[in-house]
Amino acid sequence: MTTVAERAKDLVKVDRRDGKLALAHIYVAFIALAIGGLCGLLQTLVRSGTFTLPWGIGYYQILTVHGVLLGLVLTTYFIFGFQIAAVSRTSGTLTDKQRMLGWVGFWVMTIGTIASATMVLLNQASVLYTFYAPLQAHWIFYAGLALVIVGSWIGGAGQIGKYIEWRKANPGQSSPLLTFMVVVNLSMWIVCSLGVAVEVLFQLLPWSLGWVDKVDVLLSRTLFWYFGHPLVYFWLLPAYMVWYVVIPKVIGGKIFSDALARLSFMLFLLFSIPVGFHHQLVEPGISSFWKFLQVVLTLMVVIPSLLTAFSMFATFEIRGRALGGKGVLGWFKKLPWGDARFLVPFIGMAAFIPAGAGGIINASHQMNQLVHNTIWVTGHFHLTVATTVVLTFFGAAYWLIPHLTGRVLTKQMNKLAIIQAIVWAFGMSIMSGAMHIVGLFGAPRRSDFSTYGGSAQAAEWIPYQIAQAVGGTILFIGIVLVLYIVANLLWFAPKGETEFPVGEISENAEKTPMALENWKIWLTICIALILFAYTVPVIDMIQNAPPGSKGFKLW
Repeated sequence: MTTVAERAKDLVKVDRRDGKLALAHIYVAFIALAIGGLCGLLQTLVRSGTFTLPWGIGYYQILTVHGVLLGLVLTTYFIFGFQIAAVSRTSGTLTDKQRMLGWVGFWVMTIGTIASATMVLLNQASVLYTFYAPLQAHWIFYAGLALVIVGSWIGGAGQIGKYIEWRKANPGQSSPLLTFMVVVNLSMWIVCSLGVAVEVLFQLLPWSLGWVDKVDVLLSRTLFWYFGHPLVYFWLLPAYMVWYVVIPKVIGGKIFSDALARLSFMLFLLFSIPVGFHHQLVEPGISSFWKFLQVVLTLMVVIPSLLTAFSMFATFEIRGRALGGKGVLGWFKKLPWGDARFLVPFIGMAAFIPAGAGGIINASHQMNQLVHNTIWVTGHFHLTVATTVVLTFFGAAYWLIPHLTGRVLTKQMNKLAIIQAIVWAFGMSIMSGAMHIVGLFGAPRRSDFSTYGGSAQAAEWIPYQIAQAVGGTILFIGIVLVLYIVANLLWFAPKGETEFPVGEISENAEKTPMALENWKIWLTICIALILFAYTVPVIDMIQNAPPGSKGFKLW
């Protein structure tokens, strides 16, 4: 039976000032979801050949809005809001300086986001979220991107500062698991975003301003994918934080192993960055040896993924059996399937099984030849970030927002949240499934219907394009539902106390080795892997750059 002291511990509140900072990020995230989701619906309708955009709006214009707002803005802002609250909850209230860094970072990011979004909406930056050269955007778009990156570094510094402060005050002790995970994710983000910062500041921005005539396209793509693949894990690791730390508490269990959780995060840090070439397997100018090396490193992330799957299902089984579950799968029935805080992220976990299998195909040189640059890749992307990550974020929002606003998730909203997740899973199964199938037939990604609408081959693709539109429409209904729930939790839900669930470590878990928090070791290995994987090929790109591309030179 829960004691009064335990209940008080469970209801430790994030400081109101920290909560206000976290909520500011969450507001922007869900505004991005509303606008980006509408553009996603329009995309699928255009691709089906049944809809023409009005008022001279271009297909690539809405495609860029959709990709930038959902792939970059929604994810980054929600992650920062969640991480700020998580650090405050587990390591203590932020200092005035740390909170100030958070607000400065927020406003720098927001100014950059508004600047970039304005250029996209004015059709001056319809370059997709990858903004590949030789597609060129207005210089304000690139300047805005630079501000978003710099703002994230400033905001992240406040969170890392809290971790450093805690370690100094508690020498020889393992830091709070959730705070440790936040610092790993931020470390990965800072290291990988250096690549895109260099690309934007030293190549694309001078080029768009007319200071140079050309850029080295291969080098710019390499710098982007040095950032672009770790970006996937920047999205994914906060979902893992919820799985590892929050879900055990939600189901009434305990964290299976603190050490295993920390090890899996450190392995993601090591193996998520030096792998960008697996997105460039069909590009000339990169030696097959370096492509092979990075494919091997890419597949190494299977290890922490399997560690996570083992840890989570061990937690589920132990709890289910404690509740009386018998037989091989009897424990499975005992899990709280009627609790949206559990069910919604669990659907995301389940989606990660086919998503991970698709990722192995994308990263494998021979199989990649079949699916590269087809809409299969888009379908994979929607299973990973748009299902696994986004559903976990929704599930987290259902307790995080009421915790920060002093409200409660009512039974009615809990039921609606479950319906929303089922609607989302159903719509995504149709849309992503159609993308995967027609991708195997060679249907290209990033193309509107008018590009190939008259060909005989395109006629075979039409049913799948229509299926995408049907799935996209169902997904948009899911977006409307989640926005309704979020609005309720922000302004209309009954006042009350909602806990920020943080699981306790199982008493049977092995003691966590302090070596897992020896940052000198792990960052040294990380940097060594990056230098090994990138130094020689990047030098080769610069030395053998096409005449007139000028590399990094600004004159």
